[in-house]
Amino acid sequence: MTKSYDAIIIGAGVIGASIAKEMAEAGYKTLSLDKLPEAGHGSTSGSCAIIRTYYSAFETCALAYEGWFYWKDWENYIGRENTEDMIQYFDTGCLVIKTDHNNHLKNVCDMMDQVSCPYEHIATEDIHKRFGGVNTERFDPAKRPDDDGFGQPTGGNVSGAVFFPRGGYVSDPKLAAQNAQSAAAALGAEFMFNAEVTEIRQSDNRVQGVTLSDGTQIDAPILINVAGPHSFVINKMAGVVDKMKMTTRALRHEVAHVPAPASLDYENNGVIYSDSDIHTYARPEVGNNILIGSEDPPCDPQEWIEDPDVFDDNITDQCKTLAMRLAQRLPDLGIPEQGRGLVALYDVSEDWMPIYDKSDLGGFYMAIGTSGNQFKNAPVVGKLMTHLIKTVEGGQDHDQHPVSFHLDNINKDISLDAFSRNREINQNSSFSVIG
Repeated sequence: MTKSYDAIIIGAGVIGASIAKEMAEAGYKTLSLDKLPEAGHGSTSGSCAIIRTYYSAFETCALAYEGWFYWKDWENYIGRENTEDMIQYFDTGCLVIKTDHNNHLKNVCDMMDQVSCPYEHIATEDIHKRFGGVNTERFDPAKRPDDDGFGQPTGGNVSGAVFFPRGGYVSDPKLAAQNAQSAAAALGAEFMFNAEVTEIRQSDNRVQGVTLSDGTQIDAPILINVAGPHSFVINKMAGVVDKMKMTTRALRHEVAHVPAPASLDYENNGVIYSDSDIHTYARPEVGNNILIGSEDPPCDPQEWIEDPDVFDDNITDQCKTLAMRLAQRLPDLGIPEQGRGLVALYDVSEDWMPIYDKSDLGGFYMAIGTSGNQFKNAPVVGKLMTHLIKTVEGGQDHDQHPVSFHLDNINKDISLDAFSRNREINQNSSFSVIG
């Protein structure tokens, strides 16, 4: 007997599980499918789980600031009664270096003013008060260790920094997805793992349901693609790619894991750190360690993955390179002979901004292009996608009359055409993990 639901959600990462929670709360009977064994097991597990408000576009800044309120009050959002094991959110604040590359954060601060998000300008000579032991000399452009001039200052000092007090990180990104799953399940949402979708059944340009690899058929008039690095596979399966201006691909990324200098209690006193002079970002990790990621400068190779089920998940010399770049800023940072870190796939659009949209196939929706910079927005995206689906299924032509979404915590409205599959490339984007 074929089972039927109001909506099928493909993907149970932190965003997929959040959509399941919000859809269930809105009264939809939902089934979440994931080919992996548990919620958050895929690219969510590889996220640095940084919560920040600064982006390069107004709409993503607004979403991120709205999202901060949910992470700050995560226990009430999830419901303490729904899980015994709750994530911990560390509200450390974020320190971002001013550089030519980010226009000395003028545009970002203007957007913070628009959303009434607090920030503080930090003079160059005071950066050490937020990030102890730093060398404030300039090293731009970012280089690799075998490039001429690597580690050599290029003249003068950075022009200061901005501290954003409303930001931090989540201790366990996979657990965040599982918290959202628990909250969704408490509302009646169902989840099926080790379930691979092999066909999206449709009739008269409308979703009918899915077929799984074991032949199981499940019916639903609504399908939401939240498949992370597999999102382009699902879109091809649905036949919607050719009518999209904006698409997604899977990108292999490495994050380094190194001990903090003995003189720096980074675990307890550290902040989220972003520095486009050396093109790295960092956050504290347990055991007084530092997680270090690349901000995607031209010198760092990009490895696009054709089959997200087949990629090298072993770390390379990139991890050591990231540690050496941060050591330009932190001279006391030790460089392990053997690099440590993790490898994951990002789901990336042409301008590194997400696609939150319908498609040209009736009932087929997408929350994709999210990896690397949208973890923090998961609770808001759950609400956003539920609102979009209800509005479009109610008859509004989103392509001709874009849906507006209200952000309750910051009392702002945004137009969802900013995340359209048919938008032009956003030239304000950083074209990097920063978004």
